[in-house]
Amino acid sequence: MTKQHRPWGYHGPAGEAKVDWELHPDTLAVRAGLARSGFNETGEAMYLTSGFTYNSADEAAASFSGDTDHFVYSRFNNPTVAMFENRLAALEGAEAAVATASGMAAMFASVASVVAKGDRVVASFAMFSSCYVVLSEILPRWGVEVEFVHGNELADWEAALSKPTKVVFVETPSNPMLEIIDLKMVSTLAHNAGAILIVDNIMASPVLQKPLELGADVVVYSTTKHLDGQGRTLGGAILGSKEYVSEYLEQFVRHTGPAMSPFTAWTVLKSLETLSMRVNRMNDSAFTIAKFLAEHKLIKQLRYPFLTNHPGHQVALAQMSGGGTTIGIELAVAEPAVFKFLNSLQVIDISNNLGDSKSLITHPASSTHRRVGEEIRAKMGISNSLVRLSVGLEHPADLIQDLEQALAKI
Repeated sequence: MTKQHRPWGYHGPAGEAKVDWELHPDTLAVRAGLARSGFNETGEAMYLTSGFTYNSADEAAASFSGDTDHFVYSRFNNPTVAMFENRLAALEGAEAAVATASGMAAMFASVASVVAKGDRVVASFAMFSSCYVVLSEILPRWGVEVEFVHGNELADWEAALSKPTKVVFVETPSNPMLEIIDLKMVSTLAHNAGAILIVDNIMASPVLQKPLELGADVVVYSTTKHLDGQGRTLGGAILGSKEYVSEYLEQFVRHTGPAMSPFTAWTVLKSLETLSMRVNRMNDSAFTIAKFLAEHKLIKQLRYPFLTNHPGHQVALAQMSGGGTTIGIELAVAEPAVFKFLNSLQVIDISNNLGDSKSLITHPASSTHRRVGEEIRAKMGISNSLVRLSVGLEHPADLIQDLEQALAKI
C-alpha cells in the first residue's frame, strides 16, 4: 500500500494493537488502526484535505519516489482513509485494504486491475446486476473471456476451471436470491487453475462470513451497506494480501482515481464500532421474520440460507455464522398484487438499498436487476413476483405485523 505519514504524537504503527493477546473482532472494530494527533483526541480526526505540504522540494521528490514516508495526495491516500483501511483490514483478517468511492468501484477495480486481453475469468452466475454487466459486457469488450457457472455443483465448477484462469469472482450469498457458493471447494479449484479468488461478501458482512479463512484471496465490499449501514454514504473496499495490493491494485486505483473521500472514511470508520451489534441484531430479526413468512399461504418461495429448505443450507451453516439480514420473498401472486403489497407497507420503506438500520424492500425485476433484461433474470430465478427484504433494527414484532397487514390486503 501507499506509505503512510505518521501524524505528530502518533503511538506506533497503524493497525497494531499494543497488547499481549489476540484481540476480539469487536475490540478491533473500535480500536484497530487508531492514529491520534498531538491533541490526543478520543474521536478519530477527519483530515478534509486534498493535498499535503513539504518542508522542501527534496522532501517532495523523496515522497513521490517512496523514499520518504509522507502522504502526497488524497487520491493516493489520506490519514483518515488510512485509519479506515487499517481498521477494516484488522477486522477482516487481511494484510491490506484499499478504500474506494463506491462498492462497484471496488468490484471493478478488484478484477480490472488483474486482467488483460486474452485472460480468462470464471464467475458465479447469480449476482448483483451491475457486477453482471461488468463481467458480461465491459470485460469482453477488452478481450477478456468470461464464463459463468450456474449453481454450486462440483462438476460444473471443475469443468469451468479445467483451463487456465486469471480470476474467479463469486458473490455469496448472492443478491437477491441468496444463492450459496462453497468457498472452500471453489478456492481449491481456482488455485489449481492458477486463478485468484475474489469474493463479494456484501450480503454477509465481515460479521457473518470470513472468506479469507475459507480460501479466498480477495474480499470486496460496498461499505454503503452494513459497514456504514445507516444510509449516509457511498463507498467500497478491497481487501487482500500486500502482494495483491502492490502488484495489481495500488497503481490501478492511483491512476484511475476511485478514491474514497475522507468524510466517507470517517463516517464508516465510526460505524465499524457498532457493526457487530447492528448486524447480529438484524440477522436475528431476519431469521425470526423468515420463519414467520415461511408458513404464510401467500408465499410461493422463501429464500433464506438458514432455513432448512434453502438449497445451500448445509454449506451456509458451514461457512456462515448467521443467515444474513436479507430475505428473498417470491409471492404467489402476479406483479400488480406484488406492487399493492409493497404500497401497503407502513413501516418498511420501498428502497433499493440493503444492510441499512431501516428495513427496506425492493422489487428486483423493476429496480436493481432491471438492466440485465427478462431472459437473464429468468435464468437467475428472479421473477416478477419476487421482492427482496432487507431487515433493519426495528423490533421484529413490528416488522412482522407490517408484513402481515400488507399481505392481508392482497
